Amino acid sequence: MMMRAVVGLWVLSAVICVGRGHHHLGHDDDKAVQDTVVDGSANSVSLVNEANKEFSFRLYRQLAAHADSQGKNIFFSPASVSTALAALSVGAQGETHRQLFSGLGFNSSLLTQTDVDQAFQTFLQRANNTSQEDASEGTAVFVDKIFKLKPEFLQTLKQSYLADGFNVDFSQSTKSADTINKYVEEKTNGKIDQLVEDLDANTFMCLISYIYYKGKWATQFDPKLTKQDDFNVDENTKVSVDMMNLEDRLHTYHDRELNTTVLQLPFNSSYSMLLMLPDVMATLENAISPNHVTKWLKAMMRPRRHDVYIPKFSIRTSYKLNDVLTEMGMTDMFDGHADLGGIYEEDWFGLTVSKLVHKATLDVDETGAEAAASTAILIGRTSDLPGDVLKFNRPFMVIITERNTEKILFLGKIINPTI
Repeated sequence: MMMRAVVGLWVLSAVICVGRGHHHLGHDDDKAVQDTVVDGSANSVSLVNEANKEFSFRLYRQLAAHADSQGKNIFFSPASVSTALAALSVGAQGETHRQLFSGLGFNSSLLTQTDVDQAFQTFLQRANNTSQEDASEGTAVFVDKIFKLKPEFLQTLKQSYLADGFNVDFSQSTKSADTINKYVEEKTNGKIDQLVEDLDANTFMCLISYIYYKGKWATQFDPKLTKQDDFNVDENTKVSVDMMNLEDRLHTYHDRELNTTVLQLPFNSSYSMLLMLPDVMATLENAISPNHVTKWLKAMMRPRRHDVYIPKFSIRTSYKLNDVLTEMGMTDMFDGHADLGGIYEEDWFGLTVSKLVHKATLDVDETGAEAAASTAILIGRTSDLPGDVLKFNRPFMVIITERNTEKILFLGKIINPTI
């Protein structure tokens, strides 16, 4: 499906559904806490930001190596997943908390949970207070009427993760799923309409985080120049695509270490899409790191005239992240040993993350790019080349980033733009 004239990037993150008409819980401001955040350590924010960027590429490599990803496009929102897991860590304790911090790349000797919470509040406030683009980020918590959250947990979600709060009856699984999905659909302007499915009586809580961004290319492609052309999936496979064309002064960089040409396509905002065309895909995806992104953006000082060809495409991806995150060291929350005592007041034993699903979409056309992603964490009781012509007509990688902070909203690999 091709996108409308006004282009949008949507990310929806984190549904944490904890094992079994809705009512708004309220959303009070705490100015003292906000002032503390404003005056907080810039170093902590920087450490969390760097950890988030490192997590982006570690998660990408885990996804790329997974058997289910072989021969398929990869596209996901690391910002979505990290926000979800950071919000979950607020209520985690003991070894479960240690594994979440370690898996996210947070150094517990340098960062406390409060540091992490305040950093995410800074990120979310920055996204919501921007004046140059239409953007919003936040979270919500849906709680079963028999499940009592600890006041400290709810307070932190509201203050640091900008959470809305609602009561639902998870014994009415269809109705509660509809309530959650309606909220999500509204927050993502209709891009994500079926975030949660298959809820059962073991569900007690759903924690959702979302990201929304809308923008257009700074320099748009002329639709009259879009022509049918071949895209080389591999040595033996070609597919026909609508190839867009733009001739303009653009920022590019050739990374000799990775044998990769990088093109920056800025949106009409502080965000950009980086498209990376490697000689050998494995060389790029096995080595790429936040340092490479920093180097590329700094090296792109002088634009040069290029004749650029990029396929017009729409893709959808879906991942079950249980195994992937387990391989990254976050094991206890999946195997029945989850210590989530910081979330609930009563002694609820046997709670576990039963399923962690991530879905994403990306649409690219002449006016810009539209992306969406959602992460669902279900928690319940244990039941059982450089030059004048630059043509992206073979597999390439893509990043959508904020140029000033280098925050990575989306990351992926396009193997076949027609699937």
